[in-house]
Amino acid sequence: MNSRQRAYLKGIAMTTDPIFQIGKSGLTPEITHAVEEAFHRRELIKISVLQNCLDQPGDMAQMLSERTHSEIVQVIGKKIILYRPAKEEKDRILILPK
Repeated sequence: MNSRQRAYLKGIAMTTDPIFQIGKSGLTPEITHAVEEAFHRRELIKISVLQNCLDQPGDMAQMLSERTHSEIVQVIGKKIILYRPAKEEKDRILILPK
């Protein structure tokens, strides 16, 4: 992913609300599975890390990215933005700039 594509996705993520929250239990298999399932319906996912979570958002983003085969768009403060394109070209909602 190049910087233009990353900037495009960041712009879209700015206007969306987080769909998951990670709390004091940290990154559990259930959250990983839920994020994986969400990627079947959408391509861009925003996650909020709550204040009571002891893990670092950057570390959790890296683990989630590896487990779900997605790319980290941005980790800023306690927000994680992940992107994974749809498997088939016809199912893609987001068309990234070249």
